[in-house]
Amino acid sequence: MFPFITSRSAYIRELANAKPQAIAEIRGSAKHRGIAGKALFYQSNRGVIIVAEVEGLPVSPDTCGNSIFAFHIHEGSSCEGNTVEPFPQTGGHYNPTDCPHPQHAGDLPPLFSNNGYAFMAVLTNRFTIRSIIGRTVVIHSQQDDFTSQPAGSSGEKIACGEIYRLV
Repeated sequence: MFPFITSRSAYIRELANAKPQAIAEIRGSAKHRGIAGKALFYQSNRGVIIVAEVEGLPVSPDTCGNSIFAFHIHEGSSCEGNTVEPFPQTGGHYNPTDCPHPQHAGDLPPLFSNNGYAFMAVLTNRFTIRSIIGRTVVIHSQQDDFTSQPAGSSGEKIACGEIYRLV
């Protein structure tokens, strides 16, 4: 049915049984305490596979309201913050090669919420797991416009997770 998948099916099965090399446990800000989830990071011979699962994202009462949330790796190392400024120590997008947005190494596809739940998997060769250990993943309140500098006009930081290596 899908010949391109069949040719890679052994690779996909191998990944399904693999253990992640790093993880970020995602928690919402004081204003968004219901957000919780994980981002798992797998090093492969083609790059890093990121699998994210998040629940408790804001749900708009409007059918056409925001259900798309920007998702990035940030250069900072801490999710500490306060009610006035959630996650100030996350810094900007992870961008070791000084590229314009959306070509930062930390620019990732958005999370598409389904009544507050999102699942996303992506393969990227923009970084290695080693280079992102100690950094943060951040969920923003708005979708990334993939144009505005320096961060896509993606709104406030509503959730954060510190990336750490699993043994």
